[in-house]
Amino acid sequence: MRRRIRSAALPLHRRSLPQLVVDGALVALAYYLAFQLRFENGPKGFYALLRERTIWWVLAGSLPVLVFSRVYQRRWRYSGQRDYEAVTRAIFAIVLLTVVAIVVVRPVAHLTRHGTSTIVLPNGVIVLFILFSLVFLVGVRALARSVYERRPLAAFRGGRKGERSVLIAGAGDGGQLVLREIARNRELGLAPVGFLDDDPHKRGLRVDGVRVRGNTEDDLPRILEEAKPDEVIIAIPSAPGSTRARIVRECRQRGIQVRTLPTVFELLQGHGTIARQMREVRVEDVLGREPVHMELDRVGAYLAGETVLVTGAGGSIGAELCRQIARVEPHRIVLVDHAEDNLFSIQRELEDERHVPPSMLAAVLADCKEEERMREVLSEHHPTVVFHAAAYKHVGLMEANPVEAVRNNALATRVVAHVAGELGVERLVLVSTDKAVAPATVMGASKALAEFALDAASARFPGTRYKAVRFGNVLGSSGSVVPIFRRQIERGGPVTVTDERMTRYFMTIPEAVQLIIRSGSLVCSEVGSSALPAAGEEVAPAVRVDGSSAAPTAGEDGERSYGQAPARGRAEVFVLDMGEPVRIVELARAMIELSGLDPDRDVAIEIIGRRPGEKLHEELFNGYERPRPTPAEKILLAERAPLAVDTVESMFEEITLLVLEGDAAGLAAKVSELSAARFAPAPVPLVHSYSS
Repeated sequence: MRRRIRSAALPLHRRSLPQLVVDGALVALAYYLAFQLRFENGPKGFYALLRERTIWWVLAGSLPVLVFSRVYQRRWRYSGQRDYEAVTRAIFAIVLLTVVAIVVVRPVAHLTRHGTSTIVLPNGVIVLFILFSLVFLVGVRALARSVYERRPLAAFRGGRKGERSVLIAGAGDGGQLVLREIARNRELGLAPVGFLDDDPHKRGLRVDGVRVRGNTEDDLPRILEEAKPDEVIIAIPSAPGSTRARIVRECRQRGIQVRTLPTVFELLQGHGTIARQMREVRVEDVLGREPVHMELDRVGAYLAGETVLVTGAGGSIGAELCRQIARVEPHRIVLVDHAEDNLFSIQRELEDERHVPPSMLAAVLADCKEEERMREVLSEHHPTVVFHAAAYKHVGLMEANPVEAVRNNALATRVVAHVAGELGVERLVLVSTDKAVAPATVMGASKALAEFALDAASARFPGTRYKAVRFGNVLGSSGSVVPIFRRQIERGGPVTVTDERMTRYFMTIPEAVQLIIRSGSLVCSEVGSSALPAAGEEVAPAVRVDGSSAAPTAGEDGERSYGQAPARGRAEVFVLDMGEPVRIVELARAMIELSGLDPDRDVAIEIIGRRPGEKLHEELFNGYERPRPTPAEKILLAERAPLAVDTVESMFEEITLLVLEGDAAGLAAKVSELSAARFAPAPVPLVHSYSS
């Protein structure tokens, strides 16, 4: 605290003393020249005496004014707009104090017929004093910055030997940051040859002496041929994937290296200069889909002050759920996982790197399949919201181990759903998958059964809102195709693709988790239902026959209702809009090219044939489901009639018996039979008219 007070009282570092001396001398010089130019041959008589007597006042008085104006917060070579503004304020203060001091102290006076008259500064001297001071003090800083950035002779200096020419995509703030870094650090060996920018108003302009040569669409091939850069730097952190993909594609065709400026979040996390943080383009940069960005503080507000339990907290999705939930300051996050190492890692990360108070965390080693243990955990911590992310997800392993797949994904979900309902949890959100739609594998069928379990639990425990969230492949999660391809490329190939026609949906872990959290705040109410949305929940509108959203109607009791939507006694299935599916073979080619290799020469792509049950294309909705919009961007509701409770309970009794017996073959057959037997119920009627 003492150090902060001292800094506020005297904002001057010892290393700034030479700068202070120079500034004082320049102010005094400006004062001297103002008199000299105001009078043709220099001041005479009283005005010469006035300058002689007051120039020392100006020198001595300017020093404390400059210091307390905080113009020495940084060195001259890093001066910017704020420094120039501070210097301007200081100069006006110095001039004002000088004028007032001369009027009050009266250093020079002469006798007139009416008495003694004080000699004051002529208006011309005041104006010239201000102008000279501005030119000198601002100019010396601009000169120091230019010398530091080595620009004065840039127009006359040829390129250094071995310098690499660089074309910068983006002439905005990011591009200017890169350009300044290149100019300051000549040891980087980079020479900018131009900018690319899609803003038509910038075309032909020069940014710090470097011309904007054209845009990234029509002009890109021509500019690459004309400039022949050795490297292209994408300096647009917010650039859409389609733009990045286009730049990368054109550059790869010509053998030009591509790097990208990191996002603002990555810049804040990183260390060192901008140039050192520039990274190679990643596969998620070029998928051609727009990432989803949400205001977490707003969409996750319903979790603030609540006790939130996350199962599978050490996994890819579970860990990211914990990171993002911690940002909205819940009362407590209960981390549940049966893998000790994973649980320890996420706990230490939250405490040490994310600075989450230990009092906000509870790390619990528990297996979701054990009903009594889960009842103990929920009874002890009393969570109001449960995110159930614990699941096995590797398709091949689940095909080889169907008993464990069903036990962990289906039966454990049923256990957690029942315990949550019994103990009065307000809402439970299941992390599901697109493989649960028309499942063709044990893994997909086990997740479909998990969704069925929510239907039954929702009917038995109407006080708890049950929701499932479906989405496709997640980039970077353990076992996903991207790290598999990366390891195969590092080994020199081949990169194995099961079928060249195969497509999959992709999104990043953070955006998937944002949408999961957002889905937890959505609720659909049925006409005539007595259930009102809980605090922080939003109601999804119904859909008219023409596809437009229905406005809420007022029932007899004045409640807001929204047509034939699932009531509070039904589980809700939300589906994330994943954009367009990506061809796996194209993803493999992109990853090989991003590694600086040629997929047709350096690393082979081998088609090995589809595995049992593997589908060419994943779907997001079953045939008996109808997509409906919700108030949330990129989130749809799968409108469907739930299975009867007796049907679900009978289904799980048979499956549980087969699991206890360890009958893998019988279980696989039974799961396939149950999935295929899910018939399309009578369609849910759409709203044709609404009461006013």
